[in-house]
Amino acid sequence: MTNNLRKWPVALAALLAITVLLGACTPTTPTAAPTPASPTQPQPSTPAPTARPPAALSGTIEIDGSSTVYPITEAVAEEFRKVHPQVRINVGISGTGGGFKRFVVGETQISDASRAISSSEKELATKNNIQWAELPVAYDGLSVLINPKNAWATSMTTAELKKVWAPGSTVKRWNQVRTEWPDKPINLYGPGTDSGTFDYFTEVITGKAKASRPDFTASEDDNVLVQGIAGDPNSLGYFGYAYYAENKDKMKLVAIDAGKGPVLPTVETINNGTYSPLSRPIFIYVNKAALARPEVKEFVRFYMTQGPKLVSEVGYVPMNTTTYDENLTKIR
Repeated sequence: MTNNLRKWPVALAALLAITVLLGACTPTTPTAAPTPASPTQPQPSTPAPTARPPAALSGTIEIDGSSTVYPITEAVAEEFRKVHPQVRINVGISGTGGGFKRFVVGETQISDASRAISSSEKELATKNNIQWAELPVAYDGLSVLINPKNAWATSMTTAELKKVWAPGSTVKRWNQVRTEWPDKPINLYGPGTDSGTFDYFTEVITGKAKASRPDFTASEDDNVLVQGIAGDPNSLGYFGYAYYAENKDKMKLVAIDAGKGPVLPTVETINNGTYSPLSRPIFIYVNKAALARPEVKEFVRFYMTQGPKLVSEVGYVPMNTTTYDENLTKIR
């Protein structure tokens, strides 16, 4: 028993020695170096879908009516053609009444008007199932004009205008209006009887629409009246302010006295109403059924959004922004 106990420490020491020897002889597996992370490659992004360009507008828009509104509508049409060259826009000047004659039977999509549609015109439109939207587009100051050589008629009262233009008037010479004016003939120029300007002038000056002496040079084309007044030293005429604004070197304005002193038409006096009673709104009328045509609806929208600055450029007074916004709601 004693001998066996003595032998146990020796055996334990031998076992430890063998373990160390085996550990030294076992090949060590090298530890692999960490693999560097690959840089993240950017993933190709999916391109956003390209929006289709809007289909090009095309077609023909027929417009007729007032020569007073014509400069605005033609200016708008010219700008619209730059954006939509495939849309053809025909703008006529047969006068407000002439334009409504075509509009109420469906010949035109838009009618320029220097007065509101009459009750008889409304009846014809209803008879022909024509529904319309009335859109005010500007203010005009109906202007009374003389030749630049006229040095005496710088102002006239509304009563004097009535004396000259009323049906049955026998005034043929300037001294019949005021005795201190020269004994020279008065040669009259004015819009034709289909003109809304004729209707408005006669209503506020002679007291009844279309009530006028007949012996005057008449035309629905205001450019003809410009030429007549510019070439005749004894002329007296009237038409929309824009035509004067374009021809200031050829004519002179007559200040109008409605009882508060003579007032000349200007952008300011037309806008604030002091040029009375010859300040008035002017319109376009749109066939509601025609608004189903994209080119017509876009043209009217363009008119209401881009037209105001063109109104000023051609010599009229723009409406306030609210009016144009209300017009847009009428065509939706």
